[in-house]
Amino acid sequence: MVVSKGFALNRLFTVVAKCVCIAALGVAFAGAGSSSVHAAQDKKKPAASKTAAKAGKKPVAKGTSKASGKVASKATSKATSKATSKATSKVAVKSSKKTSLVAKSSKVRGAVHASARPGKHTSGMQRVVLRGKHGKRTVRYMPIRTVAYVPPAPPKLSFGQMAGLHGMQDELDLKSSVALVVDQDTREVLFSKNDSAVLPIASLTKLMTGVIATEARLDMQELITITDDDVSTEKRSPSRLKVGTQLSRGELLLLALMSSENRAAHAIGRSHPGGMDRFVQLMNAKAAQLGMRDTRYVEPTGLSSNNQSSGKDLAALVAYASNNNQLREFSTAPGHQVAVGERTLSYVNTNRLIRNPDWDIGLQKTGYISEAGQCLVMQTKVAGRKLIMVFLDSAGKLSRLGDAERVRRWVENNRATVVTPVSAVAKTTHG
Repeated sequence: MVVSKGFALNRLFTVVAKCVCIAALGVAFAGAGSSSVHAAQDKKKPAASKTAAKAGKKPVAKGTSKASGKVASKATSKATSKATSKATSKVAVKSSKKTSLVAKSSKVRGAVHASARPGKHTSGMQRVVLRGKHGKRTVRYMPIRTVAYVPPAPPKLSFGQMAGLHGMQDELDLKSSVALVVDQDTREVLFSKNDSAVLPIASLTKLMTGVIATEARLDMQELITITDDDVSTEKRSPSRLKVGTQLSRGELLLLALMSSENRAAHAIGRSHPGGMDRFVQLMNAKAAQLGMRDTRYVEPTGLSSNNQSSGKDLAALVAYASNNNQLREFSTAPGHQVAVGERTLSYVNTNRLIRNPDWDIGLQKTGYISEAGQCLVMQTKVAGRKLIMVFLDSAGKLSRLGDAERVRRWVENNRATVVTPVSAVAKTTHG
C-alpha cells in the first residue's frame, strides 16, 4: 500500500514536472511576457517541494524546474536579444545608408566647387525631388555639370599701338596709325601721318608677290598643286584650298590679290624657279630697286610680322604696280569662282569699296594680322586726280575703309590743299 502510494506520488511529480517544462518553453517563445510566467512558476515551486518532502522522496521537479528555468531564461534572452539586435541593426543600416548618402552628396558637392578648373567641366550630384501621379515624392540624386567662367584674353596690341602711334592726332581724325595720300602724277603729298614709321604690313606683301610672279613671264596656265608646305604653321590661317588642290598659276595669283588667299600666294613663291628662297630674294631686290629702303620681306604671304615697310615705301610700290595691267585686273576683280573637283568655290574681293559705285579704284590690296592691324593701299581717282592712299595699323575692322572715305571727302572739298606731315607737329595724347 505504501509502495503504490509512493509510486503514485512519483507519477504525479513527473506529470507536474513535465507541465512546468512545457510552461517554461511556452514562456521562452512568448518573449515579452516571460517575467510574469517566471514569477508564477517560482510561487508553485515551494508547494511542490513541500509535498515531495512529506512523501520522503527527493523532489524530482526541483532539478527539472531549475534546468527548465535556465533553458527557458537562456532561450528567452537569446530570442529577445536576437530579435532586438536584428531590428536594431536594420534601423542602423537604414540610417547609416541615409547618412552616407547625404554625406556622399555633400562631399561631392563640395568637390565640385573645390575642383573646378577654368574652362573644364566638373561633375557632381544634386538632390532632385520628383512627384508621381498620386503625389508620391521620390528623391533622386542626379549628376550636375558646372563650367567655370574664363574671362576673355585681352586683345593683342599691334606694333603701332605699342609704339604709341595711335595717340597721334590729325585734323581728319583718322583711325589709322599711318596715313599717306599722294598725287600720283605730280608726286605731291596731300596728307601725311607717321609716313616714315616702319610697321608689319600683313597681306600688303602679296602686292610685291604679284609683281615678281608677273614679271617672271612664267606660264600662267601651268597647274600648281597645293601641298603641305603651303599650310601655314605660324598663324594657322584658314583656307578653302585643301592639300592636293590643283589650280593654274593665274588663278592662284588672282585669289592671292583679290581674296588674299595665303596658300595660293605661298604656292606661287614655292613653285617659282629656284624655289622659295630665290623668290624672297627677288622680292627684296625689287624693293631695293624701287628705293624702298625701309622694306624687308621674309616670305610671300604676309603672315609673318617680319615683313615690314613704311607708308612712303608702300606708296612707291603702289605707283609702280599700278602700271601692270594684270595686277590691276586681278586686284580689283569683284569676285571669282573656282572649280575644285566636283565643287565650285566662290571668292569675293576683300575690299568692299570695289563694289561701291562712288569709287573708281585702279589697284588695291588689303591686309591684316594682329601685329599689323587693319591695312589698305589703293590707287584711285578722286576729283579728277589719280591718288595713292596708304593706311596702316587701323584700329577697327571697318575703320580703314572709313579713313579712305574721310580722305576722299576731304580731297573733294580741298582740292588744292597740301597738308604738313602730322609726324612733325603731332602731340601724344593719353587714352
